Amino acid sequence: MKTIGFIDYFLHEWHANEYPAMIKAYNEKNGADYQVKYAWAEIDSPNGGLTTDEWCQQYGVQRCASVEELCAKCDCVIVLSPSNPEKHFEYAKKVFACGKSPYIDKTFAPDYKTAKSIYELAQKEGVKFFTSSALRYADELNAYMGTAKSVSTVGGGSNLDEYIIHQIEMAVKCLGVGAEKVRYTKHADQEWAEVAYFDDRYATMMFAPCMPFAITVANEEGKSAYLPINSAFFDNLIADIIRFFETGETSFCGCETLEVMKIREAVIKAKSEAGVWINL
Repeated sequence: MKTIGFIDYFLHEWHANEYPAMIKAYNEKNGADYQVKYAWAEIDSPNGGLTTDEWCQQYGVQRCASVEELCAKCDCVIVLSPSNPEKHFEYAKKVFACGKSPYIDKTFAPDYKTAKSIYELAQKEGVKFFTSSALRYADELNAYMGTAKSVSTVGGGSNLDEYIIHQIEMAVKCLGVGAEKVRYTKHADQEWAEVAYFDDRYATMMFAPCMPFAITVANEEGKSAYLPINSAFFDNLIADIIRFFETGETSFCGCETLEVMKIREAVIKAKSEAGVWINL
């Protein structure tokens, strides 16, 4: 058995609640034996949810008193805190210092500068990690990875700042790196972000709370395909996390993660200057 430790700002949140069952399902499908056995959280749920002790009891997990204790006891580390990316650098420092190579949940960092600093620290400490929105793992995108000419995405969530990461991840998977500038506009509860590249690649993202995820992709020949996202992208993410724990190798370049973070930061900045192009 390989043991997994969860590090979180607070544990009673969707990712911490759902990942143990997803990992169990992966085990059953693939004959593996990874189990979430340890957890550490900085605070109890601030939203009236389970306390850290209650969460650990419900999920059959041992509470650790520190990140260092967790890293000493487990084989693999998952840094969660999906809604508090400002915590990731602090947690990563401790995990890297223990020699562990973690998966770090989305949103990876609060800004591009911090994201770059985490990569630099990992290199200095001689460890590897990866991070991604689960939407990168939508099967519908695979045929267009790095080959699309333009994309239009839609998606929802409670707020753009946290949930636009999913659409940006899809766009970068299909278009690759090289974004030059971003423009933001808003109409009622629909928020739009346009991303122009140094060549003629282009992305349009529309965020609205009610929207399911979908993407329209145009290839080199100018032919478009509309792709509702219906595949089991979270299952695919879990599979890639386990593959990373097995091999120690990431499945895509960290330059794409840094591109995602750079675009996200520009989109958020552009909200205060609607209609104006913001250079990356």
